[in-house]
Amino acid sequence: MSELPTAVVTGASSGIGAATARRLATEGFHVVAAARRTDRLHRLVAEITKAGGSASAVTCDVTDADSVAALAAAVPEPVTVLVNNAGGALGMDPVETARIDDWQWMYDVNVLGTVRVTQALLPALERSGAGTIVVMSSTAGLIVYEGGGGYTAAKHAQTAVAETLRLELCGRPVRVIEIDPGLVKTDEFSLVRFRGDAAAAEAVYAGVPEPLVAEDIADCIAWCVTRPHHVNIDRLVVRPLAQAAQHKLHRVTDPQT
Repeated sequence: MSELPTAVVTGASSGIGAATARRLATEGFHVVAAARRTDRLHRLVAEITKAGGSASAVTCDVTDADSVAALAAAVPEPVTVLVNNAGGALGMDPVETARIDDWQWMYDVNVLGTVRVTQALLPALERSGAGTIVVMSSTAGLIVYEGGGGYTAAKHAQTAVAETLRLELCGRPVRVIEIDPGLVKTDEFSLVRFRGDAAAAEAVYAGVPEPLVAEDIADCIAWCVTRPHHVNIDRLVVRPLAQAAQHKLHRVTDPQT
């Protein structure tokens, strides 16, 4: 058994996942950082440890059942928090010309990845007597937009998983929290979506005064999981001030103004 309660964060090698791992370590958790890129995980763990936190790294691919089983076996108990953060978007093609492989990847990592990891860690979360599952969905799980068919379909499905799980776990000591960010500027999300086209990725945020950053979402997650356990934040929708809705985004000519 670990002296500290354990928080598992998937997709922890960059962006929101890495920021969440850092933040939860400051909240008194032993953080298990899980992702595919082992070198990045080890750098993150070293950073957390140097700052006085407690963390360990487990290489994990959430699309692989054996890899997820190995993650569950490596996690020290008590496990009180699981942050299903691994996910992503790929492509902006309309439905009529969409690449089916892209849709399959998005569904596998966002939806089935959440299900695999949740299934594997649910027994430990329940044994803790005070478990919390965080599902990192998106405002794309609440509304659709042109060119986002594959991503919005996956995120709608992920939202449905969170809602169903909350119903099914009613009466058991595990709460389910859904986080739905809007526009968040990270190093990789849009770059992956646009297949490495840096100009197209940067254009998403051009002129947006103060878009959200990974640390903003980590702050929201930390607040949710540290509420008294009888308090369940079912859904937290968070956008930058400049984004009033999915299609309503304020931009300025000079990003510094």
